[in-house]
Amino acid sequence: METPGQHKAQSFEQRIPEGDDRLRRVCQDCGFVDYENPKVVVGSVATWGDKVLLCRRAIAPRIGYWTLPAGYLEVHESAVDGACREAWEEARAKLEIDQLLGVYSIPRISQIQLIYRARLVTPDVSAGPETQELDLFDWADIPWDDIAFPSVHWALNDFDAVRGMTGFAPRGNPAGETGAM
Repeated sequence: METPGQHKAQSFEQRIPEGDDRLRRVCQDCGFVDYENPKVVVGSVATWGDKVLLCRRAIAPRIGYWTLPAGYLEVHESAVDGACREAWEEARAKLEIDQLLGVYSIPRISQIQLIYRARLVTPDVSAGPETQELDLFDWADIPWDDIAFPSVHWALNDFDAVRGMTGFAPRGNPAGETGAM
């Protein structure tokens, strides 16, 4: 027996619902529209003094490349709480969130990224299960050629651009950039 909101896979068809302008999965029995929406990633450029926390990925995609502590926002979780959870999961890092640094859109993979500027509460960090290793890098020592994703470059560059500022508007994709690799 189906519970409310549950539908049989075979009862869906692709069609343009009334009042809409694009193909959607629609339940033939009740008209329920199964909207497919982008995934939201939350993360942070976290620092201890002048050093930036980076994690070397232990999972696909881009195993072995460096990234920020970040991941998918969970259901019923605030974006700030998600960024803090991801820092804990990947680097056993406790954060103090400063403010939203950037909102990056990556339409190729239907992803929106909310990246915060944050400070580590303590420099005591260690690799979580999705991290091969981690380090607190001086700016000059960031392994730029081994960064996992374009959006990590964007966030780090945006972090550098607002360094020392107490207030700023969140940044976005650099002109013409969509995150394609």
